[in-house]
Amino acid sequence: MLTGSMVHSREKAIAGTTTGLISLGEQVTWRAWHFGLPIHMTSRIAEMEAPDYFVDEQIKGPFRQFRHVHEFSHHDGVTTMVDRIWFAAPLGSLGRLVEKLVLERYLKKLIETRNCFLVGKLA
Repeated sequence: MLTGSMVHSREKAIAGTTTGLISLGEQVTWRAWHFGLPIHMTSRIAEMEAPDYFVDEQIKGPFRQFRHVHEFSHHDGVTTMVDRIWFAAPLGSLGRLVEKLVLERYLKKLIETRNCFLVGKLA
């Protein structure tokens, strides 16, 4: 279902857990196109406390570090999802400049697009 939100980047799970639900310790490798370049990223579910949260971390890919926390809360029949991302680009000072000028805004938009898609699918 998530890949439907990433049609523009042609994101696809290509290795590891590619269908169904993913569990603690499992990995998935994604292939996508960003900035006109093919990107491969392998993430592992590092933490999971269903139904409250799970954390995926890049173990191989374009970032020096990438950690994505997905938190869920349920109150009065309404489920709220919060995404928190910590990342660091490679290449030292140049990478930090790219983070500030490009990546922060790009990743925020990417997550917002995915979340809007999910809300539409689940509503």
